[in-house]
Amino acid sequence: MTAQAVPPVVEFVGVVRAYPGPPPVPALRRADLVIGAGEYVAVVGPSGSGKSTFLNVVGLLDRPDAGVYRLDGIDTATLAERDRTALRGRRIGFVFQAFHLVRHRSVLDNVTLALLYTGVSRRSRAGLALASLERVGIAHRAHAMAGHLSGGEAQRVAIARALVNRPSMLLCDEPTGNLDSANAQAVLAQIDELNAEGLTVLMVSHDQQVAGRARRSILIKDGVLGELAE
Repeated sequence: MTAQAVPPVVEFVGVVRAYPGPPPVPALRRADLVIGAGEYVAVVGPSGSGKSTFLNVVGLLDRPDAGVYRLDGIDTATLAERDRTALRGRRIGFVFQAFHLVRHRSVLDNVTLALLYTGVSRRSRAGLALASLERVGIAHRAHAMAGHLSGGEAQRVAIARALVNRPSMLLCDEPTGNLDSANAQAVLAQIDELNAEGLTVLMVSHDQQVAGRARRSILIKDGVLGELAE
């Protein structure tokens, strides 16, 4: 019996996204892209190039105007908004520049919050959250208030929160933008390690040094995606 092929984590076929005018402003122009399981891909480009639009479409925050986007082989265009939200929560772990932690809640609470609408029992949530914090080396701060963390600690907690649902892909948006160089390197090393363990990583950044950690780089310019030479 032949083993069934694993579908790509991300597959764009002619994806288009434009903002209304007049005249309409194209932000993604017939984008084609395949990202396989376990890849580490960086998308780079100058301000206004379409990076944010690309990230929003990949992250199921925006719908494309045309084309096909499959996530883990699932055609996202056919899904109702509730199902898209559920798929996003299960399959994509987000890491943002601004951390987006609830400052007046503990580190453990911040990670546990990501499990609220996943069907995980209340009894199991704390254990899963603590395991995720241990995975990124920040479990010793589990009971600290998020507002008392350093920038590097806060981003590690954000990564733990992104991982707690065991996503197919870690989607990173300028994850070191608010960090000093030492903490930035530590966070990037953590992301490298997660990828080495088999997690698919998609990094969106304007910083060529950050993007250089990836094994594959894609340039976006004027809404057009193009592979960069090795």
